[in-house]
This record gives sequence, structure tokens and C-alpha cells, in this order.
Amino acid sequence: MGNLKHVARCVSAGVAVLVAGALVTGCSDTSGPEQAAAEARYELVPEAAHRLDIYVPVPMDVDISHLSPQKRELISILIDAADIMDELFWMQAYPGDRDELLNGISDPRVRQFAEINYGPWDRLNNMEPFIQGFGPKPLGANYYPADMTREEFDAADLADKDSLYTLVRRDDHGQLYTVAYNEKYAEGLARAAELLREAAELAEDPMFARYLQMRADAFLSNEYQESDYAWMDMVDNTVDVIIGPIETYEDRLFGYKAGFEAYVLVKDLEWSERLAIYADTLPALQRGLPVPEEYKAEEPGSEAQLNAYDVVYYAGHSNAGSKTIAVNLPNDEQVQLEKGTRRSQLKNAMQAKFDEILVPIADVLIAPDQRHHITFDAFFANTMFHEVAHGLGIKNTINDRGPVRTALREYAAPLEEGKADILGLYMVTQLMEEGILTEGVLEDYYVTFLAGIFRSVRFGASSAHGQANMIRFNYFEQAGAFVRDESGYYSVDMENMRAAMNSLSELILRLQGDGDYEGTARLFAEMGGIGADLQAELDRIDAANIPVDIVFEQGKRPLGLE
Repeated sequence: MGNLKHVARCVSAGVAVLVAGALVTGCSDTSGPEQAAAEARYELVPEAAHRLDIYVPVPMDVDISHLSPQKRELISILIDAADIMDELFWMQAYPGDRDELLNGISDPRVRQFAEINYGPWDRLNNMEPFIQGFGPKPLGANYYPADMTREEFDAADLADKDSLYTLVRRDDHGQLYTVAYNEKYAEGLARAAELLREAAELAEDPMFARYLQMRADAFLSNEYQESDYAWMDMVDNTVDVIIGPIETYEDRLFGYKAGFEAYVLVKDLEWSERLAIYADTLPALQRGLPVPEEYKAEEPGSEAQLNAYDVVYYAGHSNAGSKTIAVNLPNDEQVQLEKGTRRSQLKNAMQAKFDEILVPIADVLIAPDQRHHITFDAFFANTMFHEVAHGLGIKNTINDRGPVRTALREYAAPLEEGKADILGLYMVTQLMEEGILTEGVLEDYYVTFLAGIFRSVRFGASSAHGQANMIRFNYFEQAGAFVRDESGYYSVDMENMRAAMNSLSELILRLQGDGDYEGTARLFAEMGGIGADLQAELDRIDAANIPVDIVFEQGKRPLGLE
């Protein structure tokens, strides 16, 4: 798993670890993997045995033979850099010794499950521990001291405590202090910077080379905004990489801290050309949002991009648990307003999830007379417009409470995912009526959207996407957006679903624009859980042995790079 060696040792004191059958705190940096394996044995929680098969293996067999030898070498180096992001994310996600944990697991299936989850907690089962001897995962992962309270954090006079790129730690006197990523992870980031500079020498596109150089500089300076601008300036590169500390989902305490991750991508030129037209529709769609004017006063960046890719490598946060099938970046609010964002659709990952998961779920739950509306084109478009919709709405509160991200704290990420889902469907509806989107009929998108709720809600309450889908299912159920017949099959009510789409869109946009933390908390408390009816449907899906997600068999060898 990468090139760093022993960097993840003892990253946090006071972590409960099961060693030689007893709970102890701390860890040792003196024993190698073989000794750790001999001394430590981690056993599966018996109730978790049925969870080991929730991921279906999918070969990462993307054909890159059409690329030049120079581009294939470039991809190989980017994979090496991605592996370092993987190491660093382990240190953020698991407050203990990774090698000790993995080498202490004798069952290969349990070890693989720990690798998929980046620790002993099941990411698609509300972060429940699946290895004996571990309690609940700290909400703040390893970004904060495990014993730190919210009140203590709020009272701490630390200027950069809510920075995306700092950790919070406790000194010998018990006082909180911050440490920057480029200081804490100096060794790994220096090596990653060196690799990105090597990759820049091979990059045939000068703007891509410029981005790689600037991202390398950001690893060392802890300043990422300029490299985000540089990433948005690229338009002609065939190979791409998303790399660095990016998403904040791992920080379930505040949603402030960014997790290290990487995607290595190859652009699908034909599909990207088909998508280009939709980026131009954002300003008009923003103006038409079903919400008062002050909640849509921000103008989406005019340089928004839509591209389709085959992903050839995941690492770090993007590889933890469920696999991302589309991304909308950068997250920096200033860059978004000035430049827009790039919406990257990961076509091969989408196809795998559609074939292995969505279609089987539809066969179990969707009414036979509506199943023909389950199409890959609709799944692709719903996913794509989800990412496009991140650019709609509002990024900064209308009442001087600052950015929505900071005002809504731990609810910001899941509410944003809920906004993107529902506004994505709104966009599909508007574009079909205007004749801009021409594939299929509106029922395709609505029925596929309903089946997609059942797919994504299985990610659990610890996932921002899972929480967003729980709220949407419960909201739609109350609004009569779908009906369930006596045989247990679901059908979309087109009129009610459209009304529910508009009203939920307005509710979410108001909560964001107002920075209404209390109102958002009530929404999640009232509708963010799995009720008895929904649980019964999820049990039916499980009984049909439908996987929850995919795990890619990836690396250089499947790509022909070894």
C-alpha cells in the first residue's frame, strides 16, 4: 500500500488496541509486521460475519493501450503518488497502527474487509466495529483528540482550528493546539511532491504540467487554492489526477478537516464532447430555482466543465467503503464562484454499479410495469446532474453567518449531498421540457432515481450520501411521490414526485441560505433515519444477496503497467 514505511506508527496515544488478548493503550514502534502478527490477534465480531460479502469484486480492466508510452508511464507515476495519499488517509482515519492492525488479523477475508474500511469500523453499517476489542469510532476520526468535546473546541482560541488542513492535538499540559498537514505529514508529502514533479516532466499538456507542479508546491506549503485554480484552467489533457486533502466527510464531528485521497483518470473524449452542452445551462437553471431570489443570487462560475472519465485508480478517502462514481471539484467556495467546477463522471465505475447493484435492486423492488424505465442513460444523467447541481444554489449564507460549510458544521456535507440529488432531478426535468436533454422519457429518470435511493441508502447513517437518501425517502413517502402495491413493488407517482422534488428543493436551499443549524438538525432527527418500512425493504434486498457496493481489483498489473 504505497511507498511510505512506518510513517503511520503511533500517530495517536491513548488508543484502545487489543494486543495478546488484552486491551491496552498506545502502541510500540519497535516491532515489525512479523512480530506484530505473532503478538496480536484480532477476531471478527460474530454478528458481523454476514457483512464480509457486501462488496462485489470488479476488475479494473480499463484499456489504456491507445495511450502513448509516455502517458502510460505518467499514469504509473501518478499511481505511486496516489499510494502515498492512501498511507496518509490511513493515518487520518484510524487512530492506531495500521500495520499492527492488519498483520494481527489471521482471516484473509476479515483483513480485506479492514483494508476496504481503512480500519476496524464498517463504513456502510454506521461505523459499527466489526473487530472485537474496539468501541465506537471517534466522530472526529484522528483529526482531533478523542477526548475533546465540542465545547472545548469552540472555546479554544486557535486561529486555524477550523482550517481544512490542520490537525488539533493536545499538549503535555492538556491544552489544545493545531499542527499543519505539511508539518505532520512532511515525509509523505515531500515524496508525493517529488513524484508529481516527475509526472509534470512527462505531461504532454502544458497546463496539466503546470497543475502538477503547483499541486506539488501545495503539499509543501499547505496552501491549495492556487493549484485549484490551475486545475480548473486545464481543458485538453487526456490523463488527469485528483489528489490531495479534499473531502471532509471523514470528519463527522464538525466537517472541517479534509481527507487525503486520489483518483487517476483517463478522459473519455467522445462522452465528454456529448456533455459539454449542459455546462452552459447553469446560469438559466440557477435563475429558475424554486426558491426566493435572495437564495439564488450567486452566479455559478462561467467556466464550469463536464467530462466523462474512466477511473484507473482510487486511493485514500475515495477508496474507503463505497466507491465514488462522480465528483464535483474544487470545493473552495471562492474558486467555485470565480471559475465554476469540473464535474467528473466516472463512467466505468457507474456501469459496474448499474449492472451489479441497481438493476438487481430494481428487479426486487420496482413494479414490473415500470422496470423498463431503469436505464443506464438515466442513471448516468441522474449522477451527472447531481454533480452539476453542486454548482447551483448558494455557497455563502444570506445573513452573514459565513459559508454554508461552516455554519452547518457536521450537517453541511450530507445536506449538500441531499441538495445535489434533488436539484439534479430538477435539472433533468427542466432540460427535458426545454428539449435540451433528449435521451429517453422523464419517467426513465424518475423511476431510476427511486431505485437509486434504495441503492444509496444502504451506505448507512455514517455516510453523507446515505443520510441524504434517508431524508429523501422519508420525505417522498410522506408526500406520496411513490406508491407500494400489495405485492411489495414500488411505482413512481409522477405528479406527486415532481411536487415533492420542488418542495424539498426549496426547504434545503432555505436551510443552507439561512445557515440554519437548528433547523437542519431537526430535519435530520425527524427524517434522517431508517424506519420500519424502509428497513423491511433493505432486508428484502439483502435476502436477494445483492451486494452493497463494489471493490475494484486495481493496480498497475491490470493496466498492463508492470
